Amino acid sequence: MVFGIFKRKQAPVVTTVTAYDPVADALAKAAAAKASAVADDSYEVRVAKVTQEAEGVISITVIDPAGHDLPEWKAGAHLEIRTPSGLVRQYSLCSSPSNTLEYRVSVLREENGRGGSKELHDTDLKNKQLIVVGPRNHFPLEKHDKYVFIAGGIGVTPIRAMVEELVTEQPDAEFTVVYGGRSLATMAFREELVELAGDKLTVVPQDTDGLIDLKAALAGADAGTGVYCCGPSPLINAVEAAVAEHAPEADLHFERFEASAEATAERAAKALTDVPFELELRRTGVTTQVAAGQTVLDAILKEKGDFDFSCEEGHCGSCFATILEGKVDHRDEVLNEDEKANGDQMYVCVSRAAEGCDKIVLDV
Repeated sequence: MVFGIFKRKQAPVVTTVTAYDPVADALAKAAAAKASAVADDSYEVRVAKVTQEAEGVISITVIDPAGHDLPEWKAGAHLEIRTPSGLVRQYSLCSSPSNTLEYRVSVLREENGRGGSKELHDTDLKNKQLIVVGPRNHFPLEKHDKYVFIAGGIGVTPIRAMVEELVTEQPDAEFTVVYGGRSLATMAFREELVELAGDKLTVVPQDTDGLIDLKAALAGADAGTGVYCCGPSPLINAVEAAVAEHAPEADLHFERFEASAEATAERAAKALTDVPFELELRRTGVTTQVAAGQTVLDAILKEKGDFDFSCEEGHCGSCFATILEGKVDHRDEVLNEDEKANGDQMYVCVSRAAEGCDKIVLDV
């Protein structure tokens, strides 16, 4: 499962479909990375254990092969994993942020997904070496007077880490957690959340209790409240609407693991009027054309096959590039409005040159 991030107070944005073959390229990327030992900021970890956490959900715990500490991280961070076949996927960390001897991610088996989750579920991973990148964090836990955490399904993974970080670093913080899922059997980390949150936790299995009562969940959420939500798009959309209606002064943060329908529709509409432009990859030393029906990611991969990407829908944050010159039409769901206005970074799977800009120069 791939996660993407969105912070409220930015306009909805959207997806362009690439013709590039992600599986073929991922295999080439993995081979190139292994051949050069550790590429860029990637490194190897060893799978210490795989645990069945709920129906259809496993957790994967990795450690440094030599037993050293792993890079420090904060709640909300994700780890990019290259699967044994070379697919690149991102998973939120759900272990203890204070424990740098191991990382834990959880993976929901998606029968109709792009193959990464099924591969991780079906492969004997114990003691295998995996190449990872990160942790990276587009969904940090910020300072608020009080907190409301709302998790849906596998979206519990970053929320679980946030709750632990909060009770560890701010033991007197006021917070509540609402966790919904299809059934109790499918809801991972319930016991851990009970230990962390106690009676501040409300568990809502849909098969017996229906949907989360968002009005009740947001009761008392005022200008000093941070509302953190992760889960499927229908939940995020419902929470966004509920905050606007019942807690308009609260600060809403949420993380997506799929592109929103609104973003997809908007990108599709924009794609109808896309025009060609010139793309310079400064470090690679190549200047090429990006056609109207082509993404910047497509153009980069033809010149630099080891460039990182994953979701191709503008929500996971893998395909980051620094802008050296040019004005960009940002169509991702990662950057907030201030970051877009700065004009110094873009996500190349969906964003492209703005109207009237004939050339973009990237630090690639």
